[in-house]
Amino acid sequence: MFKRSDQDSRPSVRIVVDGAALAAREGDTVSAALLASGRDVRRATAVSGAPRLPYCMMGVCFDCLVTIDGVGNRQGCLVPVAEGMQIEIQKGKREIGR
Repeated sequence: MFKRSDQDSRPSVRIVVDGAALAAREGDTVSAALLASGRDVRRATAVSGAPRLPYCMMGVCFDCLVTIDGVGNRQGCLVPVAEGMQIEIQKGKREIGR
């Protein structure tokens, strides 16, 4: 569904998502990189386990929560990727106190 422009010549950045290496583009947010990857990157809701994808891409809906470098509850749509970043797709409820 999401595809990069053929004219996007930004340098590549290597990130790790759930243990798998993934190429992102410099300047992407975590959510944009995950959507553009074509991988199944859904998080699961706490109550029903329903799959969710980044939705608003501006920090309002919280459907893009991920764990970044060991810190949970990060909104992937607001965090730019960085070389070597370790990302885990968050499952279930938000982690309190992190």
